[in-house]
Amino acid sequence: MSTTTRQARPAPIRAKQRLGDRVFSGSALGAGIIILVVLAAVAAFLVIQSLPAFAPDTSDNHILEGRSFWEYVGPLAFGTVWASFLALLMATPIAIGIALFISHYAPRRLAGVLGYVIDLLAAVPSVVFGLWGGLVLAPLLQPVYAWLNENAGWIPIFGGQVSSTGKTIMTAAVVLAVMVIPIMTAICREVFLQTPKLHEEAALALGATRWEMVRMAVLPFARGGMVSAIMLALGRALGETMAVTMVLSPAAVYSFLVLTATNPTPIPANIALAFPEAHDTGVNTLIATGLVLFVVTFAVNALARWIVARRAEFSGAN
Repeated sequence: MSTTTRQARPAPIRAKQRLGDRVFSGSALGAGIIILVVLAAVAAFLVIQSLPAFAPDTSDNHILEGRSFWEYVGPLAFGTVWASFLALLMATPIAIGIALFISHYAPRRLAGVLGYVIDLLAAVPSVVFGLWGGLVLAPLLQPVYAWLNENAGWIPIFGGQVSSTGKTIMTAAVVLAVMVIPIMTAICREVFLQTPKLHEEAALALGATRWEMVRMAVLPFARGGMVSAIMLALGRALGETMAVTMVLSPAAVYSFLVLTATNPTPIPANIALAFPEAHDTGVNTLIATGLVLFVVTFAVNALARWIVARRAEFSGAN
């Protein structure tokens, strides 16, 4: 009986694929493969072109000047991470606050205008931010730096001799923060708006204030999205070139001081400054520093994906 029953079962019905479905799935697969191929090609180019920079004898390398590659790239990697960290430290609370105001506090008409302005700021070229930072922001912040050094110089990062021009790692970090705030705000705003309305209404119905509702319902739900926004902003801050080059007074040093004229140089700014005069193995050395930046950026994005994946099982919406 059981054998007859199994034989009598109808075959599963497969959905008929239309031409448009096949074209779309093939295009999506092709786009994914192209991305992987391009990424592999870029990585291979960086690795192959970087090999001469790791040679034991660097006496003929006019950029290394007898130093090892790691002695050269160390301060640059430090400057890249330090400037990006300062930028995110300033940008994250501001961006999240603006996104919450637009999504849950501002009137609908004002929220629409603010959202449109934020989207426009994300499209401003970096050279414009660099000009603004070097010509306007640095002179304005110099008296603030002098006041901080005089009144809060006991804090280690505010010590040292204050720059007379205001072109410091702190000014570069402020410019980077202004540049990444629109990206972070736009992503956080969209994530906050995806919070289930039933959760918000339930919290308000139980007597929660609007802030308590945001803290208990919105922020837990949006935690993964906020991490993604922060990491995308960090990716732009790590790779920014022109704005930092036009604002910062560079030096190859390890220094946590943020108000002095001697500042660690990020890798992108160093490549932009040194590449016009580089030749022979010097070009390979700059490409090798680009490889280090590529690895750092890739590691940051991999960490972000891991954090988001860990939060995916419980996003606050379950």
